[in-house]
Amino acid sequence: MSPDVIPEAQVAPAPADPADKTGRAHSRARAARRRRIVVTASRVLLLVAVLGLWEVLSRAEVIDPFNFSMPSKIWDQIWTWVTHGTALGSLGEQIWYTLYEALLGWVVGVVAGVVFGIALGRITLLADVLGPYIKVLNSIPRIVLAPIFVIWFGLGPASKVASAVVLVFFPVFFNAFQGAREVDRNLVANARILGASDRRVTLQVVIPSATSWIFTSLHVSFGFALIGAIVGEYIGATKGIGLLVAQSQGTFNAAGVYAAMVILAVVALLAEGLLTFAERRIFRWKPTGSDS
Repeated sequence: MSPDVIPEAQVAPAPADPADKTGRAHSRARAARRRRIVVTASRVLLLVAVLGLWEVLSRAEVIDPFNFSMPSKIWDQIWTWVTHGTALGSLGEQIWYTLYEALLGWVVGVVAGVVFGIALGRITLLADVLGPYIKVLNSIPRIVLAPIFVIWFGLGPASKVASAVVLVFFPVFFNAFQGAREVDRNLVANARILGASDRRVTLQVVIPSATSWIFTSLHVSFGFALIGAIVGEYIGATKGIGLLVAQSQGTFNAAGVYAAMVILAVVALLAEGLLTFAERRIFRWKPTGSDS
């Protein structure tokens, strides 16, 4: 065999070309951008189609415009509230009042849910003692507590905050409890081998491991906080979006009811966006998709 000829089986594979990797990364980025554009366009088209069909059916009186109103009247109602205010004061004041009650109730409910969830998840005896009582309380329809809170705390924000707290507490509690129970036992054992106390294990191992579970509940719980504030205002209040709904219903103003719902939806979407942004910042280490 000629020394200049290298057998085919002995030829080393060519090293991966960095340019190929860069090209695949760019292709994935372009595909992701195209998908985002398609999803956004589809959402907009779906919304336009639903609103357009609603408007057409109302104007043609296929559906009762008195009861169902129509998008154009709803927009006119929102514009009137923005430019001339409401019977209760400026629209911004009503939004802030409801948002303040929901935010305060959400914060209190989240803190209480996380503390109790982690505590019961870590202390088995405490979970065994309090478990039946928590299950009983969770089985109570919490919306019916709103009138009781109005009787206890009056028409001010305290009764709405209490309604928000009871709605927020349980989803956060159960997620935090499950997150504490699902912590990798090897991590806990390694921390104890290194001399970590129960307090350090809880703060440095359990809580960080349960953070994903807790954040999952935060997305749902803020909507519950808004519901608690709105229901409390609807039953009895001096201002707020819930009171706008009650007044619009009392005057058979369907456009006002829907307008208040639209405003609440916008507030909820903005809050969801902020929570998603915070979650992505905190969990930047987590993969967002397959790299294959």
